[in-house]
Amino acid sequence: MGDEWDVIVVGAGPAGSAAALAARRGGARVLLLDRHDFPRDKACGDGIAAHTLDVLAELGVTGAVDGYAPVPALRLVGPGGDEVARALPRPAYTVPRTVFDARLVAAAVAAGAELRRHAVRRVELRDDRVVLDGELAGRTVVGADGAGSLVRRALGHPVNPDGHLALAIRGYAPALPGPPEQRIVTSSRGWPAYAWSFPIGDGRANVGYGEVLRGEPLSRAHLLDRLAALLPGTDPATVTELRAHHLPLSTHRPAPGQGRVVLAGDALSLINPFTGEGIFYALRSGALAGAAAAGSPAQAARRYADTFRRRLGTHLRHSSVAAWLAQRRWVVDGAVRAARRDDRVYRALVELGLGDGRLDVRILAKIAIGLTERDRPPRH
Repeated sequence: MGDEWDVIVVGAGPAGSAAALAARRGGARVLLLDRHDFPRDKACGDGIAAHTLDVLAELGVTGAVDGYAPVPALRLVGPGGDEVARALPRPAYTVPRTVFDARLVAAAVAAGAELRRHAVRRVELRDDRVVLDGELAGRTVVGADGAGSLVRRALGHPVNPDGHLALAIRGYAPALPGPPEQRIVTSSRGWPAYAWSFPIGDGRANVGYGEVLRGEPLSRAHLLDRLAALLPGTDPATVTELRAHHLPLSTHRPAPGQGRVVLAGDALSLINPFTGEGIFYALRSGALAGAAAAGSPAQAARRYADTFRRRLGTHLRHSSVAAWLAQRRWVVDGAVRAARRDDRVYRALVELGLGDGRLDVRILAKIAIGLTERDRPPRH
């Protein structure tokens, strides 16, 4: 046997870096593996919500968004054309993943984790350890290796089925004119589907379009056509660095772990079904996974499942119910109208879509009132 470690983290994105940081805070000897060198690109909307910075502060990480301008507002356009634009409760940021992920990896290494380039191909679960590729052994393993997670497959969990898996395309384009704001434009065609434009602050914006898979393949041409239709100020000819990616939605999650192996981030299907947000989920789940792996190796999965349920379980149940309701486009239109009328509804939607918020009876009642208002012509 080769190297032996307290915790091996597979995948050095936000979930993996958070797991490494949390495990190091627990005193564990940590090996952080990734198949790429850093910095490296990752197809993503690049949106960094304030909730993300909260988790980083808990992990002792500062400076993750240094040099990037805060984005103070969010505009949400419903599938029927109604829209709401308000100041965010706390500003967001748009930081390219080439920068953001490299900063988190550097923080994990500075905290004492060892980073190694390695593509894991085989996972062997034993009573007292987990062995990777016959040469790396860990008392516990955190699978933070993304939507196509090999660690997840080793635990017997296939990828998400259609209806719980989205496909999106992302690129960079000149920022739309006007005051800086995050923009999410939902689409009645292909529902559930939406486009986004998130300004970076350097004259560019991260733009993209995503749609839930329903059994039919989605072509690159289709994704770009829909992006252009929903973001009419964006010329597809000016969009660069186009990359497509799958989004495993949180409405269909595997078990958080098994024995000495736990899953975090995209590997655990932690993508918000409304906004496509996954970085907050990745950091929160990664931190919980790393702490469980370091603190109780033999019972890592059980301990992680308990803390995960306490910290995110209610939110995820509420978001699943909301996603079921949102299968009806008119419900989303009603929510947008209610948010335009009442800042408390707007804030509740932001918390649900960008953080770990919940719905309550009062907010649902206000949305119900929004359902009775007259629809505008549908957005194509």
